[in-house]
Amino acid sequence: MSIIQDFLRYNRQMMLPEIGDSGQEKLKKARVLVIGAGGLGCPILQYIATAGVGTIGIVDFDTIELHNLHRQILYTEKHVGQSKAITAKSVLEILNPLIDIIPFEEKLTVENAAQIIMNFDVVVDGCDNFATRYLVNDTCVTLGKPLIYGSILKFEGQMAVFNHSGNKNLRDLFPEPPNPKDVPNCNLNGVLGTLPGIMGTMMAHETLKLIMDLPTLKNELVLFNSLDWSFNKLKF
Repeated sequence: MSIIQDFLRYNRQMMLPEIGDSGQEKLKKARVLVIGAGGLGCPILQYIATAGVGTIGIVDFDTIELHNLHRQILYTEKHVGQSKAITAKSVLEILNPLIDIIPFEEKLTVENAAQIIMNFDVVVDGCDNFATRYLVNDTCVTLGKPLIYGSILKFEGQMAVFNHSGNKNLRDLFPEPPNPKDVPNCNLNGVLGTLPGIMGTMMAHETLKLIMDLPTLKNELVLFNSLDWSFNKLKF
């Protein structure tokens, strides 16, 4: 992409003195892996793609179902039954044809996690289960990769940045995953469709800041309640 094309597409963010040409170049060179192309993953992917992150990986083995559509707004009814990772790639390439999208249409496992994650600079966790969440965290710690973490339930969400510039990691905050039987989830408890949009956009925002060396969360867990618009930051 030429300098002129860069400016025409991204000039509204490049005008910010904290970003400028150098910040946009950092986005262009960045390689970001998004785990999950669901409720959180969709807005994360949309915003980092349109901001100009040069290479984006998508890990998701699932297919699109009708009940996904109220919150997973990359997809429409015509996509039901299709692969999330492959469909997300095709939609994102329409949103920004000047970046590279690498889909991984497979489940992240102990066997493949390091091989996939090692080729990216930043990992964003938009998964919906604790087993994957801890696998992603532990692999990022081993490989020295920064991790943007987020989760949602009902009307609430949380976000943190792990393993970046001396930051602690998920196990420093929650040493062991809870018993799956004791963990509420969206399948059983529901979620308002706008909540993952809000949290996913916040995670994308933090990802872009990290890439451009702007201030990010430092051993802080953001707790957000969308019913009363309360924000809290807990130090850990």
